Amino acid sequence: MEPRVVIVGAGPAGTRCAQILSSQGIKPILIDENNRDGGQIYRRQPPGFKRSYAELYGSEAHKAQALHRSFDALREQIDYRPDTLVWGMTDKTLHTLCKGRQQDVPFDALILCTGATDRLMPVKGWNHAGTYSLGGAQIALKAQAVSIGHRVVFMGSGPLLYLVAAQYVKAGADVAAVLDTSPMALRLAALPKMLARPGVLFTGMRLMLTLRRAGVALHMGIKPLEILGDGTAGVQGVAFTDAQGSPHRLQCDALALGYHLRPETQLADLAHCRFEFEVATQQWVLSLDDGYRTSTPSVYAAGDGARVRGADAAEAAGRLVAATVLQDLGRPLSESFIAKQRSALATLERFRLGLAQAFPWPAQQAAELADDAIVCRCEAISAGELRAVVRDKGACEANRAKAFSRVGMGRCQGRYCAQAGAEIIASAAAVPLQSVGRLRGQAPIRPLTIALQNQPSTETTP
Repeated sequence: MEPRVVIVGAGPAGTRCAQILSSQGIKPILIDENNRDGGQIYRRQPPGFKRSYAELYGSEAHKAQALHRSFDALREQIDYRPDTLVWGMTDKTLHTLCKGRQQDVPFDALILCTGATDRLMPVKGWNHAGTYSLGGAQIALKAQAVSIGHRVVFMGSGPLLYLVAAQYVKAGADVAAVLDTSPMALRLAALPKMLARPGVLFTGMRLMLTLRRAGVALHMGIKPLEILGDGTAGVQGVAFTDAQGSPHRLQCDALALGYHLRPETQLADLAHCRFEFEVATQQWVLSLDDGYRTSTPSVYAAGDGARVRGADAAEAAGRLVAATVLQDLGRPLSESFIAKQRSALATLERFRLGLAQAFPWPAQQAAELADDAIVCRCEAISAGELRAVVRDKGACEANRAKAFSRVGMGRCQGRYCAQAGAEIIASAAAVPLQSVGRLRGQAPIRPLTIALQNQPSTETTP
């Protein structure tokens, strides 16, 4: 009997992983929440949309087209299941939902290529309608061909900030400003590491030049003060201080916010995989060996869900994790193939650490967040309420603070507030961030629609 190999995620890592496995006679099951392949970075436009690759993906057009062509060639060689949400896991079985129908999918080997999502730091007023994550703003443009507002401000830090802003400019949107919390001095200090990928560095500089030529104001080393607006009109502007400490106010009706990315690890949590604290990025990441095995037998992870290194690294990691799975199944690939992927990833890892140095997570913003500022948008929990459970209940650990305050109990299960919440707890308790721990994931990892007329079905291994 052929081993039952399941891949979750049809982005760069999942596609390349499936490609290698199928070339060795294995027909993997490829499950993806989206209705088309490509992941977030190479998200395909909906049927009927006719924008060219150059218009949609810019400098990455040839890479997007190559990945899409590879996937199209794979379609008959894999069991592809789009529009399918993996919402839970027990033993060696995934629980999925597709078009209202529940289905259990058993596996012998599970490869998590779940990608990443926005890493967000709350700002007073970020709960006003019209505040989006950078990823959300990008999806609106790619999948729906719309701008999130008439006059948009992009705020945060990291390469994605400039990429999405430039994409909006290219689409004809009115971009009021790009507000970056990282000062230029940090980028200069990180230059030796970022020179590991001079082409990517040049692309980033070109994005900034594109924005300047379009008349977009670029402010670096800023400190966010407040997203202005109210519950009726939504976002109406943003207040910040510049690198010299001078106050500014900009009018806008929408704001995209983000501080690089964080791995999507909810399914790894359900698989009881071990995590470790990464000092460079100040967040918890999966513990992996050099073949992308997790601590749970038969569970692997690759791409941005393992380490956020970008699409090129995701493709290499997808190939490498496929080689590891094949090795564990007694079908090893050549050492030269494996060495080639590891060499590429070593270069990309140096660049990743350079980005972490150049565009750091603004931990100090959490410590300085006003008590009346909302931290958890789902449950409308303020920074003051979270600090109160630390002060009054002694809740210095993330899950204990969650139990007392409800931070992270809402629709997103802490995806957007957990890391900032941990910073607030650490500051209030005067303890290291690492000691606060991380919120434990639980099923369902996404909200589910209950449809009583649909009876569950269970797959069995043929």
